[in-house]
Amino acid sequence: MMPHLLQPASARVTREDCVAADAANPLATFRDRFALPENTIYLDGNSLGARPKGSAERAAAVVEQEWGEGLIRSWNTAGWFDLPRTLGDKIARLIGSGENECVVTDTTTLNLFKALASALRIQQQERPGRRVILTERDNFPTDIYIAEGLADFLNSVGGDYEVRLIDEELTLEEALDDDVAVVALSHVNYRTGAMWDMAAVTASAHDAGALAIWDLAHSAGAVEVDLRGADADYAVGCTYKYLNGGPGAPAFIWVHERHQARFWQPLSGWWSHTSPFAMADAYAPANDIRRFMCGTQPVTSLAMVENGVDLALEADMATVRAVSLELTDLFIRLVRERCGDHPLTLITPEEHGRRGSHASFRHPEGYAVMSALIARGVIGDYREPEVLRFGVTPLYVGFADVYDAVEELRDVLDTRAWDAAEFTVRNAVT
Repeated sequence: MMPHLLQPASARVTREDCVAADAANPLATFRDRFALPENTIYLDGNSLGARPKGSAERAAAVVEQEWGEGLIRSWNTAGWFDLPRTLGDKIARLIGSGENECVVTDTTTLNLFKALASALRIQQQERPGRRVILTERDNFPTDIYIAEGLADFLNSVGGDYEVRLIDEELTLEEALDDDVAVVALSHVNYRTGAMWDMAAVTASAHDAGALAIWDLAHSAGAVEVDLRGADADYAVGCTYKYLNGGPGAPAFIWVHERHQARFWQPLSGWWSHTSPFAMADAYAPANDIRRFMCGTQPVTSLAMVENGVDLALEADMATVRAVSLELTDLFIRLVRERCGDHPLTLITPEEHGRRGSHASFRHPEGYAVMSALIARGVIGDYREPEVLRFGVTPLYVGFADVYDAVEELRDVLDTRAWDAAEFTVRNAVT
């Protein structure tokens, strides 16, 4: 186990302590691998990761050389055709999997639809009568919307499906009955940072006869994930958060090999055909992870994903996790010490085993407070209701960053700097 970087652990923390911790941080050299603006503390990597140096050059190479000079030949000569699987194999190493179980393609939303549809089809064949998709009321909204949309479509053609939401009144244990076909949860909650015990939940789902789908959007590249060890069935996730793949970068889908060739997913586009360029007039799905692709892939976006994934692979995930926990511990501690007179309510679990890589606090004027912080160069984000969300990406966030960010938060609150008209104007993206 890595020793604590922040010393002394029990005394009041000074900025000098944080600078010393940064000097001892084994991840400190990664910061120079990212293009970060000056005078900015970036605490929103859990929404959009910073740009790795080299990404712009990689995109330029695709556009100017591979596309500009190679033209259509680059599908073969530059490895474009194999890129979704090449990247998938790399991400597999970050999420506890082997080769040929993960592919980078489409969006998290579309991949969740594919996983749900595939899982429900398996259940209909093997455990007919199970018609409940079980998810969490506090899940990321698109995960709920997709489940509702799929259930509505199936019901419109004679099905009898239901989306059941667990919450404070209905626990997972109470909700898992003989009607549940699929349990679909986010490993780390997007709002609170609360983390499920993947292995325990998956085992409970399997014991109840259900399949388990995990959304790793706030996990991959931030916490240690072991899909194989947990015996999960499916997983989806994005590459533009902790994997730093760029805005709107393609997502990934992971399917346990036991499910890959059983039933094909409904978005049966030509890239999931066993022989796409045979141009056959009937669909024959590939007998591996390729059957979970759909149409032609966005090559430039895919190419930029590789830079961020390679950085994540270069860093030891156990070290990333250890530093992340120290940084979020520090954030929580400093907020308590220096902002205790203000109506801030921690909603992130303090227990390490239940915490992802961000810290969230509720404040009655959360949007205005975050807007005032962003104006000062401390960039987090806001989520309803009233939530200030501070993401920690250990590859480019350090201990002094956390110290300075909390000092700015204290000043914004003490001086009521947030109480200005410009900070109440809602942007389209918060």
